[in-house]
Amino acid sequence: KEWLSKGHGEYREIPSERDFFQEVKESKNVVCHFYRDTTFRCQIMDKHLTVLAKKHIETKFLKLNAEKSPFLCERLRIKVIPTLALVKDGKTQDYVVGFTDLGNTDDFTTETLEWRLGCAAVINYR
Repeated sequence: KEWLSKGHGEYREIPSERDFFQEVKESKNVVCHFYRDTTFRCQIMDKHLTVLAKKHIETKFLKLNAEKSPFLCERLRIKVIPTLALVKDGKTQDYVVGFTDLGNTDDFTTETLEWRLGCAAVINYR
């Protein structure tokens, strides 16, 4: 219940960089997708993250428009879209940059992404 009250269990967009800091402060595990509306691969990532957010309620799944968050993109050194920032205890621990770690193909499976997030211990993966 506490997780759900903090926005876990759903994949949602946050409006600004300021919201990012508040969101990561209140949850132990956060996956944040830095996206751009015009990037097709971001829509592919959205589809998988929507599924995983429902399955892994121990983790908060967010998305943030990279074009509206230049400060954060520079601070986190985000150059490739899509990039997932994997945050544990308020600190960015790891990144999934583009689709390189996911088989370098547009038709990777949700399980492949789940495995990669499990490697970073940002979700409970068995």
